Amino acid sequence: MTGTGGKIIAAIFLFFIISSAICLYALERINTRPENTGVSLPSGNDAAKEKTVATRVIDGDTIVVEGGKTVRLLGIDTDEKNYPCYEAARTRLEDLVLGKAVTLEPSLSDTDRYGRLLRYVFVGEQNTSLTLVGEGLAVALLYPDNRKYREEIMAAENEARLSKTGCKWSGQFSVQEAGPGAFTSETDARAELMEKNNSTNIEACEADNYIGRYVSLTGLVVEAKKTSGGTVFLNFKEPYPNNCFTAVIFPSSLSEFADPEIVYLNKIVEVSGSVKEYEGKAEVILDDPSQIRIIGR
Repeated sequence: MTGTGGKIIAAIFLFFIISSAICLYALERINTRPENTGVSLPSGNDAAKEKTVATRVIDGDTIVVEGGKTVRLLGIDTDEKNYPCYEAARTRLEDLVLGKAVTLEPSLSDTDRYGRLLRYVFVGEQNTSLTLVGEGLAVALLYPDNRKYREEIMAAENEARLSKTGCKWSGQFSVQEAGPGAFTSETDARAELMEKNNSTNIEACEADNYIGRYVSLTGLVVEAKKTSGGTVFLNFKEPYPNNCFTAVIFPSSLSEFADPEIVYLNKIVEVSGSVKEYEGKAEVILDDPSQIRIIGR
């Protein structure tokens, strides 16, 4: 009995020694994992960043990089060719990136409908989108899937507007500064759009003459209101109820837009869609961000 008891005690003792050794080994393994040794594991976003070289600048918000890939800068919109700030924005973007090493940071959407890569473009730590907005050469254009730098970009635009900085806000650009054939007023810009779209682009306040037709309209958004139910009304020329035209975004489509009541306020925009009549006013319902774009102001 004594011999048997001694064997049991010895077995228990051996069990505790083996268990302790296993625990110590496990703890050592845990403590040597990267997150416990001060080594940061790369985040998914960091791992997706691409380093390359900018080989060409197409316009103020589009570049070409090594390998021939076209990149559309996220978070901003700049003037198209023949509009007042086109040349200033393109030239500045050349200064920032052309021939330089750049880092491309993706967002949720990889490409746009034209097949261009959608990326934030950095030179070192400098976000080129933020720079262009801050210098008054671009306006903020933020969709739900590219809002990482929303606060910085919106603050930069607001500061540029208030201080009347750059081509977009100074009101002092000239035809020579904007390039040959540039337009220097909303009326001239609209005339060009009408010609380009076979005269289907009209002034927003004339929309009631085109009820039932699909047209493009341009005008100034002077009031942007979001109701408690989530519907956004963009009113043109004068605030409600004296507005001449309204672009409407219903809650079912609102997730496709990024703060439209902020982004489009006090901007000259181009709206495309079927003109409808509601309570004696002309309106276009916006289901997709491609139906509206900023063209000035």
